[in-house]
Amino acid sequence: MYWNGKDIEIFTAQKEFIDTAIVPLTKLSGALDQIKQSASSAEFLMSLTAFVEQQFKGRIVMLPPLLYTAAMNQADLLEKIHEELQVAGFKYIFFMTTDHSWTSLNDLYDLLWLPSIPLESMDQKMKQAVLGDQLRQIIPILSQKWR
Repeated sequence: MYWNGKDIEIFTAQKEFIDTAIVPLTKLSGALDQIKQSASSAEFLMSLTAFVEQQFKGRIVMLPPLLYTAAMNQADLLEKIHEELQVAGFKYIFFMTTDHSWTSLNDLYDLLWLPSIPLESMDQKMKQAVLGDQLRQIIPILSQKWR
């Protein structure tokens, strides 16, 4: 499910089953030496989160990506978003990122860090295989929290 009007109607009616929110964290870097990496990481993360959403439809709500810059205060950002999602009724809140700097907040929040894999030069079959491999790393983490 996605953060849109139609899916949120379903969420509000079935909160006891749809208890998990996933927030993709996407770094925006406009510096010429970092812009391609920033875009490539965003592409990977959005592809992966769409794949995760397909696998867990009916259990999770995938939020729009949270775009941030290196100058923003990461702890404050996650705190505010986490609070709002708790108010909305989510029991489990995960932040997913390819930026290792977020892992310093692992003690406070459920953070799923995965290294970015450039997908732009892969054919569709290879992309699906790579995303499947990444999903197999995420499933045990989600399952452990849901127990």
